[in-house]
Amino acid sequence: MDASQRVTNRLAAYAVQLCKLGLSVQAVAHHLDLDPKTVKTLDKAALEIEFGETRYEGLQRLAIDEIAVRKGHNYMTVVLDYDTGRVVWMGQGRQIETLDEFFKNMPETVRSGIRAVALDMWDPFINAVQRWCPNADIVFDLFHVVKAFNKVIDDIRNEEFRKSDQEGRELLKGSKYLLVRRGENLRRDQRARLKEILATNERLNAVYWLKDLLKHIWDYVRESWAMSAIDAWQAVAEAVDHPALLRFARMLEKYKYGILNHCKHPIHTSKLEGVNNKIKVIKRIAYGFHDLEYFALKVKQALPGHESSN
Repeated sequence: MDASQRVTNRLAAYAVQLCKLGLSVQAVAHHLDLDPKTVKTLDKAALEIEFGETRYEGLQRLAIDEIAVRKGHNYMTVVLDYDTGRVVWMGQGRQIETLDEFFKNMPETVRSGIRAVALDMWDPFINAVQRWCPNADIVFDLFHVVKAFNKVIDDIRNEEFRKSDQEGRELLKGSKYLLVRRGENLRRDQRARLKEILATNERLNAVYWLKDLLKHIWDYVRESWAMSAIDAWQAVAEAVDHPALLRFARMLEKYKYGILNHCKHPIHTSKLEGVNNKIKVIKRIAYGFHDLEYFALKVKQALPGHESSN
């Protein structure tokens, strides 16, 4: 006999309700004097009934990103209904085959009606979206582009550190977060130190200015204005003439279409930041998940979304 059948229906429903309220499997098992495996089996069975099937109806704009589920390179891909905040689907990995699993069961009428997809500049995801949803505009959001540029800033900072004398190294030591954080998030003493760094290092001053200029590209609502801003950014990067900046400028050119699409579709994956925070809470309550199917079901339960006004 299955472990889940050795409890009454009333007790099973109570255990599931406690899990839905946010208690861990271990806490519910201790409270009801049940085996944790039994509680998990009961909860997973209930979740599969409610969230086991992927609901594709009503989808028009999506946000797609990956989350780390374990230490190392263990990822799950999260697909969010941008308009409702509902987690539509989660799958293991972050390859083109991962999204194939999501799109292959999506009705053709829904696929053709997807208008925009916000995602990272990750070619496997881009290729999957372009193949399955040819009518969708791909939108690259500010967060991921700036994150990529912060890596450039740190590489140049490390290079400048190695070239500096002892006094210069003391000034640059531990300055990474001064250069990549938003200025308004720095303390007064940190802002003073940043000002000194920028005043004494011409290259870092130029790179820091380029970071701010990059962010403003997403402020434009007209494509022609955004295009001019990108061209101006690339011109400055070429004038600074550093290999890391030139590589980034080429990347910006390659993915320019998705940045310009933000003018038409002002969407971004930052909505997934709230999702990621909730996912971290779910992982913490469960002390990590070994059953990724159960984990995905718990996330879908916690993030059912709201009615769209779109």
